[in-house]
Amino acid sequence: MTSTQPGNSWPGVRGKCVVPCNVFFGNDHNRIMAEAVANVARRVNATVEEGSDTLDLSNCKLISFPDGVFKVLRSVSDNIRVITLADNEMKSISSKLFSTFTQLRELDLRGNVLTKLPASVGEMEHLTCINLANNSFSVFPDKLTEIATLERINLQGNGITEIPVEKLTDMRALKWLNVKSNPLDSNTQSALQSLHGFETEC
Repeated sequence: MTSTQPGNSWPGVRGKCVVPCNVFFGNDHNRIMAEAVANVARRVNATVEEGSDTLDLSNCKLISFPDGVFKVLRSVSDNIRVITLADNEMKSISSKLFSTFTQLRELDLRGNVLTKLPASVGEMEHLTCINLANNSFSVFPDKLTEIATLERINLQGNGITEIPVEKLTDMRALKWLNVKSNPLDSNTQSALQSLHGFETEC
């Protein structure tokens, strides 16, 4: 029988697992499939051991960002430049994500069920790209317009009807905005199409 105690190998995962599954998800094992937990643990441990600047937790059946990940990556959080949380089931994002990974350049949250972002996203000083496609936003996440370094915003496939056009024109670094497949009103579409400071897909 394969052991899954801390310090032993995870089933189907090469090498030792630095962090046991209960660090990530507490003791509620009934809610999380064992292979999903092992997958998260493997990816986080690989990020730490390899000194990678990328954390990829896409397609891990996550409903939130595991608190245990903050603990494990605390010592290397300043090295993380890219986080991918695409194709999960996340309904919200903790402000802790942005206060922990302050050096983040790219954040991929596409394919979740997010309806809003925490206010702390507006405090990011290095973020250049955010992908929020195919979520459940009905309102444009206004705090994005406060990120001076942001170059690319993808909001395709949401339920947004209005865009803060004037605020977007004040974003000096913005190069590309994708708001395709949103129920934009005609005035907003016209206003976006008349902009010349950045490329718009609507």
